[in-house]
Amino acid sequence: MLKRIFFVSIFVVLLFSGFNTKAAQLGETLNFYVEGSYDISGRTELLAEVVKVNPKIYFFVDKNWWNSQGSLRRSEIINSLESLSIEFENKIYPNLTSAFGSEWKPGIDGDERITVLIHQMKDGVGGYFRTADEYLKIQYPESNEKEMVYLTTAGIDTPEMKSFLAHEFLHLITFNQKEKKYGITEETWLNEARAEYASTLLGYDSVYAGSNLERRAKAFLEQSSDAICEWQNRTSDYGVLNIFIQYLVDHYGVGILTDSLKLEKVGIASINEALLKNGFKEDFSQIFTDWTVAVFVNDCSLGIKYCYLSKNLEKLRVNPTINFLPLEGTSVLSITNVTKSWTGNWQKFIGGKGVLKLEFKGLAGLGFKVPYLIQDKNGKYSINFLALDKDQKGEIYIPDFSSKNTALIAIPSLQKKISGFDGLDPTYPYSVTVSVMERTPAEELELIQQLLSQITLLQKEIARVQTQINALLGKSTVSCQKIESNLYLGMMNSAEVRCLQEFLKSQGQDIYPEGLVTGYFGSLTKAAVIKFQEKYASDVLAPWGLTGGTGRVAQTTRNKINELLGR
Repeated sequence: MLKRIFFVSIFVVLLFSGFNTKAAQLGETLNFYVEGSYDISGRTELLAEVVKVNPKIYFFVDKNWWNSQGSLRRSEIINSLESLSIEFENKIYPNLTSAFGSEWKPGIDGDERITVLIHQMKDGVGGYFRTADEYLKIQYPESNEKEMVYLTTAGIDTPEMKSFLAHEFLHLITFNQKEKKYGITEETWLNEARAEYASTLLGYDSVYAGSNLERRAKAFLEQSSDAICEWQNRTSDYGVLNIFIQYLVDHYGVGILTDSLKLEKVGIASINEALLKNGFKEDFSQIFTDWTVAVFVNDCSLGIKYCYLSKNLEKLRVNPTINFLPLEGTSVLSITNVTKSWTGNWQKFIGGKGVLKLEFKGLAGLGFKVPYLIQDKNGKYSINFLALDKDQKGEIYIPDFSSKNTALIAIPSLQKKISGFDGLDPTYPYSVTVSVMERTPAEELELIQQLLSQITLLQKEIARVQTQINALLGKSTVSCQKIESNLYLGMMNSAEVRCLQEFLKSQGQDIYPEGLVTGYFGSLTKAAVIKFQEKYASDVLAPWGLTGGTGRVAQTTRNKINELLGR
């Protein structure tokens, strides 16, 4: 746990990098500043005693607490700290410094050893690191002026103490590699991410039961929709971040964490540069999107990036929010939610019968990604990605829902913010609407075309039969005796167009096979006029020097029609 102290630095010219302090001795006591928000009693200062020293570490223990322990209990604690000091010297220190680089050494206090202060802390706090301790008191009066970390008495003789120490020591390394070396401050979420992975790197999570990884996985499953980059120092923050970083290292190697630490960049920008340096084409955005799918389906058969490679996490699966659709009839279900950048959201839709429509709506200018999975009746998943337009809207249709496909899982995530994660992030709305219908729009259009074709055939047949009936009865099939106006394509609701169509229809199927009488001068009517004009070309077209029909009923065409009507 990182406790960053913000203050105004005072420029001081020093001739040395640290103080030449003498080594602390067993039994020696010192006064320390502590973080009141973590201390069990809210103290900001306490007196501590040196109870263990080895070549790389001092262990100080809160004197009040130490004095309250019986002699037998003290012996047990000393034995535990002896084991922890050996673990630090032989495993934690060499492995972490080899991978991530060294802490500030000899540091502000001029001592090669780091200091560990153990005191009673509030429930859920395993330890912390204060950046203030790396500055002189003239810069920050409550500095302890040491390379030091703080651990809780609650875990003093438990296996978890190794993980706590490794975690906090990596914060100490990070301070030197970023703030001391480049004068820049790492974003808290990535600082914590590296510290979280230290336990796994050292093999402390190899046995899953009781491990830090198990605790983080449980925290993640309890609250999975938590932003990985917004840091509020909650259990859920550690849960989601650890599970994401496990995936990142699983697929891209610990070098992404170590190389990004050694770059003169912070946060997502440093991750992206480290990915490029290591020859990967994916960026942070692509990896996060893949992770949101992997943490739901966790199935390597769908693609290696859609699963965890670690045996400890091969069965980890997030629980989606389940939404039920009516089993019969058409229905619409709309979900409106708010989210923050780099937060996973998992919505599962089941039920419904027919064609399922998925519609997503965000706000213009936001960077949503929406992978979705379709589950068939055999339980197999297929993965797709919803294309969004400039207004962050998109839709797809899934046929055969219920008969072939039984579930839809939408996984939207906002990926707008890429830097400046130093407080609460804003939320942005989005909606997911699922509709159940009988047919897709394409199927509806095809059906309409089929019906129109059938109607056209029926109209032709009716016209043919009506013509035969009129012929038998000796009736005229034309309702007018003369066309007075010029007629042309596009005219609507015209009595003269209707008369024209009746006339053309009376000329037989060679001229007007469709036989439609609607009052609308459409393409079919135009085609019939052209055939009529070309049949009587000598009377209609020749006077104008034309060889092909125009489809427009003008003077010579009207004259010929009126001549035939008058017979």
